[in-house]
Amino acid sequence: MKIYKFLVLGYLVMQFSFFTVVADPSSSNDYDDDAKPLNLDYKRGYDEVSNGKYQLAIKYLLKAAKTSPDNPDVYNLLGFSHRKLDKLEESFMYYNRALKLNPRHLGANEYIGELYLRTNNLKKAEEHLKILDDICFFGCNEYDDLKESIEKYKKKME
Repeated sequence: MKIYKFLVLGYLVMQFSFFTVVADPSSSNDYDDDAKPLNLDYKRGYDEVSNGKYQLAIKYLLKAAKTSPDNPDVYNLLGFSHRKLDKLEESFMYYNRALKLNPRHLGANEYIGELYLRTNNLKKAEEHLKILDDICFFGCNEYDDLKESIEKYKKKME
């Protein structure tokens, strides 16, 4: 039986490789001539988040949101920065905006789940864990991190 599974897996890998080779190159965004330039305010905001300077990050990220209003990454970092500054209502607002733009955004689903734990809403945190489980077919750090946070929360509540 193991050899049969191995052969089926090998066949599937070959099929995937074939379709990848003959796929339409225009369907990839890697070489999109209309690619938008890097939003410098977003980059500066990202750098400030990385340095733990959340108030300064918010300043840059709000500028980035004006020039890139449909970028869920901007709103995710705004939510993260506000959460780190204990501005929970604003944090919810920005995470929800990110998720409205991209319901499958890994970071926003993880972070809003962690925010729900901070507000003692385990049920909503677990809903976002389920979403991450559906998105991360082979697993991902965001799923693992939120799962660990939920487990710690449950132990603390015992």
